Amino acid sequence: MKDKVQKAIEAIKPMLEMDGGSIELIEVDEKTGIVQVKLTGACGACPFSQMTLKGVVERKIKEAVPEVKEVITAN
Repeated sequence: MKDKVQKAIEAIKPMLEMDGGSIELIEVDEKTGIVQVKLTGACGACPFSQMTLKGVVERKIKEAVPEVKEVITAN
């Protein structure tokens, strides 16, 4: 599952990089289906980062890996 999530993140990265940001995979909990990521660069400090996380990142990862239940940011 982790490899699938990483591939999905690699597909998302170019979109975020166009706006000066990026994303890193922190953890995949296969039992709960929760993926933890870190938004970096412009995305890390953007006031719309939660919208990006849920509206773009989570949606794309769930499309690629249906076992994923939620995507959250690392503290």
